[in-house]
Order: sequence, then structure tokens, then C-alpha cells
Amino acid sequence: MQPYTVRRVSLLMLLLTAFLFACSPKLQQQGEASYYGDKFEGRRTASGSTYHGNALTAAHPTLPFGTKVKVVNQANGRSVKVHITDRGPSANTGRVIDLSKKAAKKLGMLSTGVAQVELYYKKKSSR
Repeated sequence: MQPYTVRRVSLLMLLLTAFLFACSPKLQQQGEASYYGDKFEGRRTASGSTYHGNALTAAHPTLPFGTKVKVVNQANGRSVKVHITDRGPSANTGRVIDLSKKAAKKLGMLSTGVAQVELYYKKKSSR
């Protein structure tokens, strides 16, 4: 290979690595998660959508509606991706996220009702 070709390939690999690193979700929060009870089925959420326990959705106190969040159960390593559609959990609970029943099932936390989780998401740029 010619020296200029090696430099171009090296530069391309460096740029690709930087792009992938910048685009990947970062660990943003850790804490306790819970999930919505059945009584919330069909109720309107803070975003205006209707809550359905069989959807992969969640409530977070501050993230913009529509934010995609990867939630990882620290006890078993299971993960699920959810969309933020509601506000909560209540500040006095000390929890970081409320999950739909389907999301909680995928994380293996239905029997305990709560789990220690990690939240991964990309912060929106403030423009």
C-alpha cells in the first residue's frame, strides 16, 4: 500500500471510531426502578398518549418525551429499550424510572416489583 493510502485509511478509522463513540448511549443514571400497576392501563400519560402495559414505555421525571432509554437490571444483566411517554416516578419514592409491565417482565422484575437499574441514553443537544 502507498503511504498516502495508509494515512487515509488510518484517518478514516479514527473518524469512524470517534463517530461511533460520540453516538453511543452513555451511562447516565443508576437507581431503583418500579413498574406501573394494572390500574393505569388505558389512562392518559403526561405526553398525551395512552398507557398500555404491553408497550415498551416508561416514565421519567425530566427526560424529554420520546427519548429512547436502555434500562439494564443490575442483578441479572437483562436489558430492554423503552421510550419515555410519561412523568414520574414521584420524587419522594427515590426511584429513577417507572416501567411498563412488559418492560419490567423483560427485565425479570415482576415478582420483586423493583430492581436496581442502570439507564443509558444520549443527551439531547441544547440548541
